[in-house]
Amino acid sequence: MLPTKIVVIGAGSAIFGLNTVSALLGSERLRGSHLALVDLNAETLDLMARLAQRLNREWGAEMTITAHTHRAEALPGAEFVVSAIEVPPREKLWQKDYEITLKYGVRQPYAENGGPGGFAHAARNILPVLQIARAMEAACPDAWFINYTNPMIRICDAIHRHSAIKVVGLCHQILVGYGMVGYVLADVLDIEVPEGEISSHAHPLIWPRMTRIADQALEKVDIKAAGLNHFTWMLDLRSKENGEDLYPLFAERWAAFDPAFEPLTRRVYDAFGLFPIPGDEHLCEYLPWASDPVTKPWEKYEVSLYDWELMDQLRGVFHGDIAQMAEGKTTIDHLRQANSEGALEMVENIAAAGIHTHLAVNLPNVGQIANLPAGAIVETPGLVSGAGVQGVSVGSLPAGIAELCRREITAVQLGVDAAVHGDRELALQCLLLSPCITDLDVAKQILGDYLETYREYLPQFW
Repeated sequence: MLPTKIVVIGAGSAIFGLNTVSALLGSERLRGSHLALVDLNAETLDLMARLAQRLNREWGAEMTITAHTHRAEALPGAEFVVSAIEVPPREKLWQKDYEITLKYGVRQPYAENGGPGGFAHAARNILPVLQIARAMEAACPDAWFINYTNPMIRICDAIHRHSAIKVVGLCHQILVGYGMVGYVLADVLDIEVPEGEISSHAHPLIWPRMTRIADQALEKVDIKAAGLNHFTWMLDLRSKENGEDLYPLFAERWAAFDPAFEPLTRRVYDAFGLFPIPGDEHLCEYLPWASDPVTKPWEKYEVSLYDWELMDQLRGVFHGDIAQMAEGKTTIDHLRQANSEGALEMVENIAAAGIHTHLAVNLPNVGQIANLPAGAIVETPGLVSGAGVQGVSVGSLPAGIAELCRREITAVQLGVDAAVHGDRELALQCLLLSPCITDLDVAKQILGDYLETYREYLPQFW
């Protein structure tokens, strides 16, 4: 293939940056390409650049590696821009998003991607992301924007409706669906289940167990899922060995499985007839049945909060590990297995006119889901080739599920337009469509607190 130019924005990230850079440098098909690393944090950027140079030398990638603290230097000539930026400090702001609503009697179940926290999170990230898109319009208008920044739907919607840039969003959450299927059908599929707690909780001790099961299930079954990011539904489940429809067997085994395992997922599956893919931790953000202050359903479903303090501390640990590798003091052999969660597959197959079916891509709806609004960002399987990324058509979702998705889509678009234009009226409407909001005055109080607390991040509202 001809070498290409890939810009990685947020390259200094201890997890995203490390995995993405390692996966790209390990690609035989991308040998000789230009990899431009961008991060506002000069210290973490330097760490990643030095590690990238070591990988380049020892793996024979023959790439040109450049490092930039501003995107303007990196974007000209780019064919792919991979981004996972977050307005810092990530965990502290997320925790504040959650705690602010508590002052007004509203307990969000997770506060990251849906509800009031989803609005605040998106509003902080949208302007920086759109600044990247505007710079791409000038420097590399035909490049693909590969997005990992959350809230995924809102960020991709902002790029799609408020810029001329092609965008695809990638997320690993479908692996939770594979993990749950593999766990329930472990004996049938000959899957080894690790010891310890198994759940969808994003804890650094628990998540690896779920992904270990998911990795085995990926070899055994094929799941077709569709809906919205972190809110997708299993439409089909088949054996990769013989094509057998395993959905009936899964339903039977699930009904008899431990009722304490993903209890919210269980109740929603019972009510709507399709299995929710993301697991309780993310599913809860989009449902109006997980935040009632009287019945306290989060206790019944044992919905866990993100461990903000632990994850903030781990960033320093991970950057220390990167420094050791960059200085040649520890091995880099394990980075051969680095997973970019789809960026590598996008770049390789678009640039080299290959063909690849991806489990989940977030794209504007041009018919992938027949009964969701045109142009809305939906998540379905995708086909990646020299023509770009196309979502696979899955038909219509059941009426009740489609209505839940439509309500979220409307909240997403209102919130995005509010953030782009600094429109408080649209922002209030977005919050009023949040599943956990039941009072007009409370919504106004939360919005006012968010805008005042985050004034430095949200100048468009002042």
